[in-house]
Amino acid sequence: MVNLSPEPANETSPDNQGSRWRLSDNLPCLAYSSCIIAQIVITFYNFNSLGYNALILIGQALWVLSIVLGWLPIYTFKRRGGVPNDESYMNTTMLVDTGLYSVVRHPQFLAWIIVSLSLTLLSQHWLNVLLFMPVLVGTIYDTNQADQRLIQKFGDQYKTYKEKVPALNIVTGTLRLLMQRN
Repeated sequence: MVNLSPEPANETSPDNQGSRWRLSDNLPCLAYSSCIIAQIVITFYNFNSLGYNALILIGQALWVLSIVLGWLPIYTFKRRGGVPNDESYMNTTMLVDTGLYSVVRHPQFLAWIIVSLSLTLLSQHWLNVLLFMPVLVGTIYDTNQADQRLIQKFGDQYKTYKEKVPALNIVTGTLRLLMQRN
């Protein structure tokens, strides 16, 4: 972990950019979130539409994985990210590169992709396959934007971290971590 000395945020500082909500900055997220909501509705009405029970089991396992990837960062950032008391877990003052963050840089973005994929497998409906694509593209776009903001916030330490840990590929990240330990 890299410690950053906390500085007071003002409206023009790069650290404060995330605290002001702008529609133009959030359009990709709104678009793919809408796709996931549509996938949930489709899954509700078309659960296991093709009857492949093996896909249901895989979809359920992926759903559980998405829950872990979505919620564990909240705990991790609060515990290791130097988050001031009574502030959002996103207000970290330290770069977290241990635990889950030694495997994948953006577990919550990965959780969005996995939720969408699991809904596709649970419903087995062609519309969910189509809706998965904007979720994937939008999430990758948001991941790249987050990387740019984090480089501004943490500088060279984040660039080094970015070279070592994949953004979304949990398989590659796990294999790299295992090879480093051996």
